[in-house]
Amino acid sequence: MDRLLSHIPARLRNRYAAAVLGLLCWIIFFDRSDAWTTFKNRWELGRMEEQRQFYVREITRTKEQLLELSSDKQLLEKFARERYLMKRDNEDIFVLVPEKDRQATSADNN
Repeated sequence: MDRLLSHIPARLRNRYAAAVLGLLCWIIFFDRSDAWTTFKNRWELGRMEEQRQFYVREITRTKEQLLELSSDKQLLEKFARERYLMKRDNEDIFVLVPEKDRQATSADNN
């Protein structure tokens, strides 16, 4: 037994050091909240915070647009005509598609 222990460094022969080392290995590699999972979760949290900031800006912009549209009838009509291609009874609507988009669309259809 002493021959077997002589190959192990003195620091690792200490049972408290071995227990601490084993615990650290368990926490770093095998625990539910291991180092890799913690890293992934922090990265995901950062990405979600960026998304949250984007959506807060979009909500603010949309509320401003809604306020403008609800207060100005002409702007509401312009918005509806441009966005949803609405028209008056005596009008025709022509939608102009850029050449590049039209080629991509026709290639998709073939």
